[in-house]
Amino acid sequence: MQEPVEPYSVYTRSEKWAIVGLISLGATFSANIYFPAIPTLADDFHKSLELINLTVTMYMIFQGLAPTFWGTLADRYGRRMMFAACLILLCISCVGLALTPTSAFWLLMVLRCVQAAGSASTIALSAGVVVDIADVQERGGFFGIANLGPMVGPVIGGALSGSLGWRSIFWFLCIASGACALVILLFLPETLRALVGNAPTRRRSAKFTNPLRLLLQPDILVLLLCNALINSILYAVVTSMANLFPDIYPFLDDTTLGLCYLTIGGGMAIGTVLVGRALDADYARYERQLARKAMTEGREGGARLRLVLPTFVVLIVCTVGLGWCYEARVHIAAPLVLLFIDGIMSIALMNMTQTLIVDLMPKNGASITACNNLLRCLIAAGFVSVLALMFDSMGPGWTFVLIDGIAVLFYLPGMFLVLKIGPKRRLMRAGA
Repeated sequence: MQEPVEPYSVYTRSEKWAIVGLISLGATFSANIYFPAIPTLADDFHKSLELINLTVTMYMIFQGLAPTFWGTLADRYGRRMMFAACLILLCISCVGLALTPTSAFWLLMVLRCVQAAGSASTIALSAGVVVDIADVQERGGFFGIANLGPMVGPVIGGALSGSLGWRSIFWFLCIASGACALVILLFLPETLRALVGNAPTRRRSAKFTNPLRLLLQPDILVLLLCNALINSILYAVVTSMANLFPDIYPFLDDTTLGLCYLTIGGGMAIGTVLVGRALDADYARYERQLARKAMTEGREGGARLRLVLPTFVVLIVCTVGLGWCYEARVHIAAPLVLLFIDGIMSIALMNMTQTLIVDLMPKNGASITACNNLLRCLIAAGFVSVLALMFDSMGPGWTFVLIDGIAVLFYLPGMFLVLKIGPKRRLMRAGA
C-alpha cells in the first residue's frame, strides 16, 4: 500500500491568503509613498530635483544591500522576528525623518538610507514566506498579492503631503509600521521550512549560507539581470511622474499628483493578480502536457516564460510612447493611459521572472529574493541618479528611447539564454 503524500503545507487555502495578506500589509511601507512629495521637498530644502532624486537613489542602493543581510538571517532564524525587526527599524528612522530640519539635507540622505534598511527588506522576506507556504503550482497568485502593498503607497503619500505637509508621511509611516510590527509578532506564524517543515512546530535548526553564492549560477544571474532591467524601466517611469508632471501639468498639487499614481499602481495591481492566476493556470496546464522526464528537464522555464515576449514588446512600445507624450506635452489623459498599461506589463514581467527564480531555488526563498533586490535596486539606482540630467539634456522622448533600447539589447538575448542553459543547470543542481 502506497503511503499518503505529505502535504507541502498544513495551512488551508484561506489561511495562506490570510498570511500573504498580512505580509503584503507589512510591505506597504516602501519608497513609493515618498514620490508625490518630491517637488515639495525640493522647494522646502531649496535643492534641485537632481539632488532630491539622490535621496531616492540612496534609498534604492540600501534597498538592494539590506535584504542581503536580513534575508540571510531570515533563512537561518525565521521570517517572523526578522519581519518585525525590519518594521521597528523603519519606525525609528521615520521619527528622525519627520523631525529633520530643512537646513540639514545631509541628514535627510542618511535617514533615508536607514529607512531603506528597514522597509525594503520586508519585500524580500515576503517572498520567502510565499515560498514557505505555497507549492510551486500556486506561487504565481500569491506573489501577486504579496506585491500589492507597495503599489498603494503613492496615493497615501500624496494625500498626506497635500493636506498635512510632507512630514506627515513619515509620522504616518512611524505609527503604521510600529502597529504592523506588533500585529506580525502577535499573529504571523513562523513559516521557515528549515525550522518548522510544513507545519507550525519546530523541527530542526538551519545553517548559515551566503546568499551571494547564488549569483555564481549563470542562469540565475542572467534572470536576475533581466529582472533588474524591467525594474529600471519601471522606476524611470515612476520617477518621471515626480520630475515632469508638475512642470507639464502645473495644475497638479501633491494630492492630485498622488492620485495620478493610481494609474500605474492600478495597472500593477490588476497585472499582478491576473498574471499570478495566469501563471498558476499555465503552469498546471503545461505540467499536464509533459511526461515526467520532460518536466524534470525544463518545465519551470517553459511554463513561466511563455508569455514574456508579447508582454515585453507591449511594455517597450508604451514606455517609448510615454516619453514622446511628455515631449509633446499632450493632454494628461494620454500619459495616464500609458502609465496604466506600463504598470500591467512591468509587474507582469517581474512576476514571471521572480516566480521562476524562486521555483529554481525553493530552499532559499528569502536569500534569492535578496540577491534579486541587490541587482535590481543597484541598477535602477544608476538610472534614477542620472534621469533628471537626461531629461534636461536629451528630452524625455529620447531618454526613454535610450533606456528601452538598452533593455531590448540585453533582455531578449538574456531570456533566450536562460531557456537554452536553464534545464541543464537545474539538472546539475539537482544532482549536486
